[in-house]
Amino acid sequence: MHTIETKEKWQEIVESMDDYDFYHTYDYHFISKKEDELPILIVYEENDTIIALPFQKRPILGTPFFDLTSVYGYSGPISKNIDDHFDNNRFVKELNDLLKKLNVISIFSRLHPYIYNQRKILKILGDIEVLGKVVNIDVSQDLAVQRSQYGKSTKNRTNKCRKLCTVKKAISGEEVNTFIDIYYENMDRLSANKDYYFSRTYFLDFLKCKDFETDILLVVHNESNEVIAGSMFVKTKNIVQFHLSGSRTEYLNLAPANLFIDEMRIRATEEGYKIFNLGGGLGSKEDSLFKFKSSFSKNYHDFAVWKYVVDQKIYHELSNPKEDLKLADPSYNNQKDSTFFPLYRA
Repeated sequence: MHTIETKEKWQEIVESMDDYDFYHTYDYHFISKKEDELPILIVYEENDTIIALPFQKRPILGTPFFDLTSVYGYSGPISKNIDDHFDNNRFVKELNDLLKKLNVISIFSRLHPYIYNQRKILKILGDIEVLGKVVNIDVSQDLAVQRSQYGKSTKNRTNKCRKLCTVKKAISGEEVNTFIDIYYENMDRLSANKDYYFSRTYFLDFLKCKDFETDILLVVHNESNEVIAGSMFVKTKNIVQFHLSGSRTEYLNLAPANLFIDEMRIRATEEGYKIFNLGGGLGSKEDSLFKFKSSFSKNYHDFAVWKYVVDQKIYHELSNPKEDLKLADPSYNNQKDSTFFPLYRA
């Protein structure tokens, strides 16, 4: 069991795995990290078996301790040569020994809905909680079969939009910046949380990443020649992820989001991908966003998170500070959300 913090070794391990996604890559961790975070990959090797767990390592303010969290998206452990007979006891022991050496108190990680041995690896390590469902378009199926799963309204609106608009891939810097502007307009309209306002640099750095491939598809209104919507799609191995998107408020009645999803579905099928993950609702709820996505497919997968307290005693002390510490910190909130994890960050 050891840790890796350099790109070359990190990516060498990731690319040797049976399955992985762009959320596991060094590049994505590096462009996603906050100022005080350090991307680390924890690697366990036993004979021909390898397990890798990517994290952002964060200091716990005012203490010598740290916690580990996952990047935005679907992460969790990836592996090589894990079968149904895998016994994780030795892995668990060595992981706990390493976490104690690193002064890690807790771990929070979103798991990947399409990497199926993650629960086997994490067995007896904390809790895995299913929060909701995500929607997949099975792009290994025939295009007509996929299309037959669309809801009637989705099918009609997609047809109408395709007659009025054209889809193109963003190539120039001007086209990329147009997409970013549309994304920001979309976030303003939705009064989105500030965490969703990724910097312009983030988008530009994203496109420079070599560990995965990113397509920005733009919907162009034929009559006005205006770009009215766009979306980032990230392609890794056999998976396409619907990452970030936006539509001009003025053209929402044309349902341009239907068109860029439909177009990516066609392209992904033609390019030989198997999974086209649309994701779920906001906060994993079955809300209007989930209903929109599920109008394209009823192929659902569970979305779960992993919560693990490494040191119960210190976790409790951090989550329940003494009265004198409460008084010294005016920002302390006595009405903490008891469901938040880790609780000391509530």
